[in-house]
Amino acid sequence: MHISKKKILVLAAHPDDESFGCGGFIKKMSANNNIGVVSFTNGVGARNKNTKKHILQRKKSSENASKILGFRWIKQFDYPDNEMDRVSILKIVKDIEKIKKKFKPEIVLTHNFTDLNIDHRIVAEASLTAFRPEPNEYLETFLTFEVPSSTDFRILKKNKNFIPNYFVNIQKVVKHKIKAIKAYKGEYKKYPHSRSLNGINNLSKIRGNQCGLRNAEAFEIIRCVSKN
Repeated sequence: MHISKKKILVLAAHPDDESFGCGGFIKKMSANNNIGVVSFTNGVGARNKNTKKHILQRKKSSENASKILGFRWIKQFDYPDNEMDRVSILKIVKDIEKIKKKFKPEIVLTHNFTDLNIDHRIVAEASLTAFRPEPNEYLETFLTFEVPSSTDFRILKKNKNFIPNYFVNIQKVVKHKIKAIKAYKGEYKKYPHSRSLNGINNLSKIRGNQCGLRNAEAFEIIRCVSKN
């Protein structure tokens, strides 16, 4: 899949999910594409009682990550962290539709529908609803990414889990992905946690091994439409 001169929209539940989930993809595509990212919660409210200090810290980290990876924040919503299930999904869909109408993305990336984190699952469902197929639709490709400690921590026996069928070579940019994750101090764990820096690097090698590359990010194609 050749990607050039496209508008790419990343819909992430929390600021840091974009770096953990598709930081390599973003960095690789940033030179030739217009990449916008949206987050839906401040990412710290569930743990730190929404203290102003932690919120500002996370916002600053997200701005640093955007400079490292080469994207811009389109919007950072303030939905309740790890409690997005308290909000009407219709409201979330309408917020995404407003961004869709203004930005007109051809490629959308968001969370996998089976993630452990409730916010991830809700953002995924709302995104799919907002980008349901319509005549004269701009969207060409809808992808879901994996987030360590969420996608891998929820293995469902009877349900479909994350099954990657699209791999992106990130060998030349994996260091930028790690650097962006480091910007979110306190959000990565100690090894051998899957969310550790070594764990992130190891996952890129595993995904690379699965497709004959040294380092890769894996995605699941939900919809891909050839407009030609």
